[in-house]
Amino acid sequence: DWRQLADDYFAASMDTSDGGVAIPIIWGSDAVHGHNNVIGATLFPHNIGLGATRDPELIRRIGEATAREVAVTGVDWTFAPTIAVVRDDRWGRTFESYSEDPAIVADYAREMIKGIQGEKRSEEFLDGRHLVSAAKHFVGDGGTTRGIDRGDTQVSEKELAEIHAAGYFTALESGVQTVMASFNSWNGKRLHGHKYLLTDVLKERLGFDGFVVGDWNGHRFVEGCTVDSCAQAVNAGLDMFMITAEWKALLKNTIAQVQNGEIPISRIDDAVSRILRVKIRAGLFERDRPLAGKSGILGSPEHRAIAREAVRKSLVLLKNNDQLLPVDARKNILVAGDGADNISKQSGGWTISWQGTGNTAEDFPGATSIYTGIKQAVDAAGGRVVLSEDGELAAEAFNGEKPDVAIVVFGEEPYAEWHGDLASIEFQLGSKDDQALLQKLKAQNIPVVSIFLSGRPLWVNKEINLSDAFVAAWLPGSEGAGVADVILTDAEGNRQYDFTGRLSFSWPGLVHQTVINRNDREYDPLFAYGYGLGYDDRKQIAGNLNEDGESYVDGELEDAWLMVSRPRAPWKLFIDDSDDPLWVSGNLASSADDNITVASIDMLSQEDARKITWKGLRAGSVALQTRKPQDLSRYLAEGSALTMDVRIEQTPAAPVFAGIRCAAHDCNGELPLQQPLAQLPAGDWSEISIDLQCFAKAGADFSQVSSGLYLRSEGALTLSVANIKFVPGAAAQADVRCEG
Repeated sequence: DWRQLADDYFAASMDTSDGGVAIPIIWGSDAVHGHNNVIGATLFPHNIGLGATRDPELIRRIGEATAREVAVTGVDWTFAPTIAVVRDDRWGRTFESYSEDPAIVADYAREMIKGIQGEKRSEEFLDGRHLVSAAKHFVGDGGTTRGIDRGDTQVSEKELAEIHAAGYFTALESGVQTVMASFNSWNGKRLHGHKYLLTDVLKERLGFDGFVVGDWNGHRFVEGCTVDSCAQAVNAGLDMFMITAEWKALLKNTIAQVQNGEIPISRIDDAVSRILRVKIRAGLFERDRPLAGKSGILGSPEHRAIAREAVRKSLVLLKNNDQLLPVDARKNILVAGDGADNISKQSGGWTISWQGTGNTAEDFPGATSIYTGIKQAVDAAGGRVVLSEDGELAAEAFNGEKPDVAIVVFGEEPYAEWHGDLASIEFQLGSKDDQALLQKLKAQNIPVVSIFLSGRPLWVNKEINLSDAFVAAWLPGSEGAGVADVILTDAEGNRQYDFTGRLSFSWPGLVHQTVINRNDREYDPLFAYGYGLGYDDRKQIAGNLNEDGESYVDGELEDAWLMVSRPRAPWKLFIDDSDDPLWVSGNLASSADDNITVASIDMLSQEDARKITWKGLRAGSVALQTRKPQDLSRYLAEGSALTMDVRIEQTPAAPVFAGIRCAAHDCNGELPLQQPLAQLPAGDWSEISIDLQCFAKAGADFSQVSSGLYLRSEGALTLSVANIKFVPGAAAQADVRCEG
């Protein structure tokens, strides 16, 4: 189907029946850890795992394998690699970065691009087995303040060049043909409209002769632009827009801007020349696609073997007390945790779907979960293995005996881009389900091996304390058996592979260490950059690591995110108009009789807001709730305000309330919101803010908050909300104010 669509696009672009000129289309796809949009493709570990391998030659082979699998589908161009250098691990795209160290990023950019495109000035360069690559996102995407995706990178030009541009120097040396402009700003100016960086630096000073492509509707954020009109981006050096539904209007407006002189024709000539140059180099006019439609390449054993090797080399052993690992595969082994038999979770975002969610085992033909790999190895060695996700194990499973060891696989749920931005690096903030599982096993004196799946280092001191061995497995992709290769012995009880992975990111020891990077002036991580144990190491990690999850109280108080693009841990969104509140877990949810409906919508970006519709059949609320009450009293003490973006469809005719609930009885605080909403222009987004003291005066106890915000309506109402936060110091300028 992919190849047929590619052929149809090509045929349409080369059709001259209307008297036009035949110019072949170029189709690009986000093949960022293999051809990850295609069912059955090989899924390699995400970049953060590859960074731990310290193996540039492996990176080149992964690039070559990815190019071949993309070529099978008739696609000519991959939007990879991401060569960001991450400074704040709260960034939702941290897993797309090889390292916090620009040296690793530079080495890997060079080799990945050579793998995808082939060696420049050789016969293999862009030969149809090797395709057009895109270095992204130019530049500074990993350095935004607080790790906010698409935010502002506030650094000097020297730091921008030495840290964030490191991968672009080697990418250009390798002959990269396209560079993708970044969503972020540099010191307040959006990159899609940054002539100095796109033209003066990239094209002129660095000599880039390929073309600059925009990111998904990224030009719309340039000052003075809209999604369908942005002469500023073209004049700054953008050669190709990446635009979705509004492309016809953008085309019409761009032509008009050229005709009226707003965009010089010389700029159009330059952009067209650059695009044609890449298409000619890639042989698109001849359409020489030697692998298109070939069988035996997509998800081939050869490619899966490379991915399995990458999994083995990416694993970082953080703790191995009393040399629990490797586990003797001939023993009785319990496998637990919701990540054990979950290929979707072990693959992360950018997998089949954008966020990597909504996938099932059937979407990964030929892939192997971590549990399946363990079972294959244990069965071959004559041991016994039982899968029990929740750790509840009947004694008869091991002939009435306890298991010799428990291997627990757990970690982050899949996410991508800004949906993965964090307010706190504490793992499972407010829920701690996996901590409870580990406690249950330890209470039975069962030795515990933790396999942690994550797209970044997180504060997991509590989980490490409860583990005898702890492995950072990152997001390994489709070949979960690579984990078993390292953590289990062979049938004779001998090691198979040692741990060789080394941290390419510093690991935090305190919950407030969100910015902790090699060569920082003050550098005190739990595990330093480059750390990683091998089987010959006898290092013991004490079981008393700092478990103070409230360490932030001694540092600067930052915004508390309740819902930014999506509900943020520990908060979850619920519809509450009956005795059984409904968790809003997907893009659309409604109460039983559709009295209240919640739908994901776009404000500025994909699915970054929620539209709430009350039919008015009865009063009801939509709430951001947590199972574990939160102490937010410091926000009250520091003059914070609740802020949110709001759009109303029509002036509310019935009472509407905003409230904060507490864990104890009769300590809720509720405020009338009908009048403030009535003052907002219908159909437009506006920000509204409420002094937290108002909720406190109404009875809310901020030391035990169970619902950070609920919106309750007694009648019909349609209201959209986004960016719900507690903002320190904002009470003095709040729309609704109360004196302390």
